[in-house]
Amino acid sequence: MLTVPSAAEELFIQFSSAFTKPTFQRILPLAIGAIVTLGRRTVTSILWTMRTVVKGHWSTYHRVLSRASWSLWPLGKILAAAILQFVPPNEPVLVPMDDTTAQHRGKRVYGKGCHHDAVRSAHNHVVFRWGHRWVVLALSVKFPFISGRWALPVLAALYRPEELDTAEGRRHKTPAQLARQLMAVLIHWFPERKFVFLGDGGYASHELAKFCYRHRSHGALVSRFRGDARLYVPPPKVKASMGRPRLKGHKLPTPQKVVAHSPRIPTTVSWYGGSDRRVQLVSGTGLW
Repeated sequence: MLTVPSAAEELFIQFSSAFTKPTFQRILPLAIGAIVTLGRRTVTSILWTMRTVVKGHWSTYHRVLSRASWSLWPLGKILAAAILQFVPPNEPVLVPMDDTTAQHRGKRVYGKGCHHDAVRSAHNHVVFRWGHRWVVLALSVKFPFISGRWALPVLAALYRPEELDTAEGRRHKTPAQLARQLMAVLIHWFPERKFVFLGDGGYASHELAKFCYRHRSHGALVSRFRGDARLYVPPPKVKASMGRPRLKGHKLPTPQKVVAHSPRIPTTVSWYGGSDRRVQLVSGTGLW
């Protein structure tokens, strides 16, 4: 008999609403086995770990991930709601977002492509891998039993190569556009929360900036900015009697020049491993 720990029983029961009864009977041992299995958490390894409690033929467990019909959306909402219980209601929720490549080189793997692997690449050595590129949104939380923060993934979207979308007649979406879609879903699910979305330079796009500005009461964007970005003073609020109103004011110096010639403010920020680090800040406001 498979006994679920009492601490996890309520969460697993909530997850059951996203599956049919036969599929959930296969998902439960796979989920518990993924937690207790050492090494690679493949379906075969999990079944070997749970061999004394699993029922039915082993192929029915493989079909859960290959052919069974279920969706990640309700699971993401349930998991996000459970994680947000650890974040005070009046505190903004930090949402790291990034893309990761999982290697799959089989001939029949759907949606695979040749993607840049940022983890294995360096400044003088670029690595590409064949496989899936996933855009992931996580919730950053701080638990009382650890010093640092944990980023717990809640939503993911598969980036499809442009040639595949063209062949299927589907509108192509960049990783930033997929991230915007996931951000909109998170805001729609929890409209009472304020989210701070964190991304690297790949997510410093006008689309995400405009999206967060439209939903500025629910979200903000923090990302790596371009040093040569063209910044302007916001347009003056003057109602012209004739002609098109101005869209921007006079041009501002680039961020590189601002950092080089502006006084810096020393401060202390939280760093990796729960430590603190002294940094220097330069701030400014401009229309991008």
